[in-house]
Amino acid sequence: MADTVREIERKYEYAGDAGAGGGAARLPDLTGAAGIASVTDEGIVELDAVYYDTADHRLAAAGITLRRRTGGSDAGWHLKLPVAPGVRDEIRAPLGARVPRALASLVRVHTRDAALVPLMRLLSRRDVRHLLAADGTLLAEASTDTVTATRLDVHDRTAAWTEAEVELAPGADPAFLDALEPALLAAGLRPSDAPSKLARALRTTGLDTGTPAGPAPAPAPGATAGEHVLAHLRRQAEALAAHDPGARRGTEDAVHQMRVATRRLRSAFRTYAKVLDRAATDPLARELQWLATELGVERDREVLTARLREAVAALPRPLVHGPVRARLRTSAGTDRSRARRHVTTVLDGKRYLALLESLDALLADPPLRRAAGRPAGEVLGRAVLRDCARLAVRVEHALATPPGPARDTALHDARKAAKRARYGAEAAVPALGKPAKRLAARLKEVQTVLGDHQDGVLARDALRRLAALAAAAGEPTFTYGVLYGREEQRAAEAERALPEAWAKVSAAAL
Repeated sequence: MADTVREIERKYEYAGDAGAGGGAARLPDLTGAAGIASVTDEGIVELDAVYYDTADHRLAAAGITLRRRTGGSDAGWHLKLPVAPGVRDEIRAPLGARVPRALASLVRVHTRDAALVPLMRLLSRRDVRHLLAADGTLLAEASTDTVTATRLDVHDRTAAWTEAEVELAPGADPAFLDALEPALLAAGLRPSDAPSKLARALRTTGLDTGTPAGPAPAPAPGATAGEHVLAHLRRQAEALAAHDPGARRGTEDAVHQMRVATRRLRSAFRTYAKVLDRAATDPLARELQWLATELGVERDREVLTARLREAVAALPRPLVHGPVRARLRTSAGTDRSRARRHVTTVLDGKRYLALLESLDALLADPPLRRAAGRPAGEVLGRAVLRDCARLAVRVEHALATPPGPARDTALHDARKAAKRARYGAEAAVPALGKPAKRLAARLKEVQTVLGDHQDGVLARDALRRLAALAAAAGEPTFTYGVLYGREEQRAAEAERALPEAWAKVSAAAL
């Protein structure tokens, strides 16, 4: 698979550069600024990069760049995914004639079935300087790039400019860039308003894709119930897309965050059914449930493995009989590999891409009902209270059910209801303010208690399977029994904690 590098940089423009070259521009002497003890001249590098995008420039609109570059020490294919302003993850793959499948997969959430085609060629003459600390440690690489851009999707569209770039060295303190900036500004440079060379090239050759879309803005004061709900749905759709590349790469927590986004969408469809017509949202909700289930193969493995490892680590040494840790590692490794392949297969599948198209279509033409035009506080508040009433019935039923599998199922149902009510309250925070935020926090406590109980149910099932495997291999099974007993104790503690947690919800009325 491709290599990944975290890129933290800032771009600057030279005063008076009107985009016509400016080849005489040079960086000022930065010795003494921001702890720089010396500056070394690393010479001139000639770079030739061809940028790829869809015909309607979906990657550029998302702030993503994909290029094939020759020249320099890192020639190859580079995919840059935005992390934060001035911060991107650069994923590299070896040179080849075609876009590497691994990189194309990471942007499929944006490209869908559209082809990636050459869009822009940038020729850069890079004058490189290394900024060093007193002990010789590299703080950053600073360069002046003289750029010539040529559009490849239209004829006779070119542009030229000169810009400066300061890229933080691996492991260096990001505060260095803040400390250095005054010296650059004093020398006449100004921060670039283009997030990338490609964005500037597109703008100066007649195609401005605009500022890459950031998080969906909060609704304005006085916004209707429909405007609040749609803003919430857009944020969740953005989260789904933002975590898709990380889920494919195995980035920690990315699968979980995708799954959370699907659940928040489904919860909003049900909680705010008086705002959005369920005849239109129910089919999409079923597809979101399918996706969450498929992604759960990976997430459930992560949670279960972590829980069992922590449980073994907490045991006194005399209680650990046999190769328990090794069996856990073997089981987790096998499951992890299988789960990763499964996630990739799901996200590359036509059903997932169709789901994304359906979600886009719903947001573009939302099936609003009459209540969507009413005041947000009134409509959203009532919806959240209805969810809490449903949760109360589930909690009371679970607590009244005798211990055993039926009670475990009832508590799991209550957990799902608590999650829905919490998500509904969180979505209402922009409209209802602190009361909704307080209620959401209390609902999260109930969800946590019930979640710990359900995790224990799954852990006991896993321990039975592991014990059977150990017995078949002639290994001691004593430790699995000890862990099983401790999980039973944790479940009992969760059940005892539930009434108190629920009482806090009742007290946090809107």
